[in-house]
Amino acid sequence: MKKVDKILDNIHQPSDLKKLPHSQLKQLAGELREEIIQSVKTNGGHLASSLGVVELTIALHRVFDSPRDKIVWDTGHQCYAHKLLTGRHKDFHSLRQYQGLSGFPDRNESQHDAFGVGHASTSISAALGMAVARDFADEDYHVVAVIGDGAFGGGMALEGSNQAGYLGTRLIVVLNDNSMSISPTVGLISKWLSKVRVSSLYTITKKETAARVKQLPLGKRIPMQIIRWLLYPVKQAKYGLKALLLPTMMLEEIGFIYMGPFSGHNISELESAFRRAKKYPKGPVFIHILTEKGKGYQPAEEDAVSYHGVSPQGKKGDDTTYSEVVGQTILRLARENPRVAAITAAMRDSTGLDIVAREFPDRVFDVGICEEHAVTFAAGMATQGFIPIVAIYSTFLQRAFDQILHDVCLQKLPVIFAIDRSGIVGGDGKSHQGCYDLSYLSCIPNLVICAPRDEEELQQLFYTAVKAEQPIAIRYPKSSILGTGTPVNFREIPIGAGELLRDGSDMAFIAIGSTVLPSLVAAQELSHKGISCTVIDARFVKPLDSTLILETARRIKRLLVVEENTLCGGIGSAILQLLQQEGVYDARVRCLGIPDTFVGHGSQQVLRSYYHLDSQGIVEEALKFISEMERQSEYSLNSSPLFSVSTRTGIGTSPYSR
Repeated sequence: MKKVDKILDNIHQPSDLKKLPHSQLKQLAGELREEIIQSVKTNGGHLASSLGVVELTIALHRVFDSPRDKIVWDTGHQCYAHKLLTGRHKDFHSLRQYQGLSGFPDRNESQHDAFGVGHASTSISAALGMAVARDFADEDYHVVAVIGDGAFGGGMALEGSNQAGYLGTRLIVVLNDNSMSISPTVGLISKWLSKVRVSSLYTITKKETAARVKQLPLGKRIPMQIIRWLLYPVKQAKYGLKALLLPTMMLEEIGFIYMGPFSGHNISELESAFRRAKKYPKGPVFIHILTEKGKGYQPAEEDAVSYHGVSPQGKKGDDTTYSEVVGQTILRLARENPRVAAITAAMRDSTGLDIVAREFPDRVFDVGICEEHAVTFAAGMATQGFIPIVAIYSTFLQRAFDQILHDVCLQKLPVIFAIDRSGIVGGDGKSHQGCYDLSYLSCIPNLVICAPRDEEELQQLFYTAVKAEQPIAIRYPKSSILGTGTPVNFREIPIGAGELLRDGSDMAFIAIGSTVLPSLVAAQELSHKGISCTVIDARFVKPLDSTLILETARRIKRLLVVEENTLCGGIGSAILQLLQQEGVYDARVRCLGIPDTFVGHGSQQVLRSYYHLDSQGIVEEALKFISEMERQSEYSLNSSPLFSVSTRTGIGTSPYSR
């Protein structure tokens, strides 16, 4: 059978799209969806969002001239069709793989990626900055921000829109409205958009009103000023009808020209809208399009939430995750204590709070993609006697640093931070790695910071946090649990208490969270080589178990600190500071963690192996540490360095920077 040529095989850059007749665009859209589905099934990734914008992406690249015109994708998880149409088709099989294509726009990867993203609500601000820079340089290109309806409700998006309208800068904002973010979109913005979607009556009324005004028998001899005066009541009536039927007035009042809504799967209609928007000489234009998340793949159309982020070979597996254990634990705590409430930022299902919401719908709050608001909202609840648990991914909690510091910890309010996806997360790459929370939280007074080694300790720490009546952050990884997830009998863990898991005399591993179990395995392997290792589960970064750590340092004098966090300001730094303050100068400390770099994409297994955070890597680092100390044995301990840091710099620069 003769192989059918694919249109996509001949698309090497966006300009190739402009040569295609409209009759071939439907086939091209099908080929793009086929490529996306196949790649995501193999490598995992964001499926439903990328399938929903295929026609939109084709239309954008046919009308605009990337990279001269700047297309800024908000969040960026819908950029797969964009990558396929901008010269990355041959490499698309490597999507999200170690040293392959990023799952998000990356300025280091392609000149067509105008802005590197991964977090929501950023596109309008970034695009406005580009537009202002263009005007300063007296250049003439278009800047387009593509933002989803969920992200449009975020604080930055509204702030950027407000400034864009005030400046009157030429800018195009495309709202991709599929009534979904990761969880169903919530809030007033969502209700506003719902009214717009069903207000086709406005479009009809507008056309009829304009036609009737033109038919008024005013005559050619009547002065224009009188005509305007006569038409003023009609114009005001039209304005009022528009405000009543189609609530787009907010955008128009702040300076935008509103267009839409248009079908996001009709390429001809989209192209026409984009060409009209290009003709406006000044001011921002807002183009509202309606799309279907998961379009073209029935399972994703029917269940866009589950198919938002997909693991390789389909949906996530049946293994119980830490997030699910957190949800089950919060449900138990909510049953026992009516003061417990839960808050999340557009991640209700992903953080495990869906089961809590089913039983306690009035005590679970999804605030949308508004992390800053989520934290201060929790602080307000805490002032009135509630114990709010804020469940947010580590990478997104970064956005609420000021609110954690100023609104929660400054007032020492009992808010619990359930920090999901901490440490290395894998394929989502640089923008999503949760490798910084121990560091950015450790500098905040009044905040307790801890991490469990397994699901049993996770449950105990949440119970402890509810009893503590003070700010506590609990971080846990994106992974499946090793046990069954069976509910434990709750017991309080003393704040700041570590645990000695294994006693030895040659070396001590001080580990926290996800690095504790690999450290235990490493200690067992080293015992076969005649090396006796102590293993400590630090549990708390702040406050440290200073008694246990100082006693171990004075007794063993050789410490390997292991953490899945950046070495800048993590638990290793805290232990070194403790030893210095207490005058323990004869202990040798080696810190093993993430060096001062952004961690790229790849599987968790590959990345942990690269940074020596798996059991085999810990063994290698321990043997290297011992070898170095033996070579230094001819010198006095006081003349040797106090500590060393394993940064893997001997390999060269990070392989994740393309």
